Amino acid sequence: MTSNLMRKLMVAGAVIAALGVVACKPKPAPEAAAASDAAAASDAAAAASSAAADASAAASSAMASASSAAAAAPASSAPAQ
Repeated sequence: MTSNLMRKLMVAGAVIAALGVVACKPKPAPEAAAASDAAAASDAAAAASSAAADASAAASSAMASASSAAAAAPASSAPAQ
């Protein structure tokens, strides 16, 4: 064999060995990451629900105020001067 072919085989072997080492490394525990993500999603859902309830209460209060203001306004037909 020529030295060029031998060099290519050695480089290919080194690449395969490096890929094998990377593939065999232990991965981080996916359960811990999934539990953390689920807890964050649950907290975000609770915050969104609370914000929606607050917005609904504010809208209801604003409608009640507008209704009572409209009812309290004098119904005169003459324009104010």
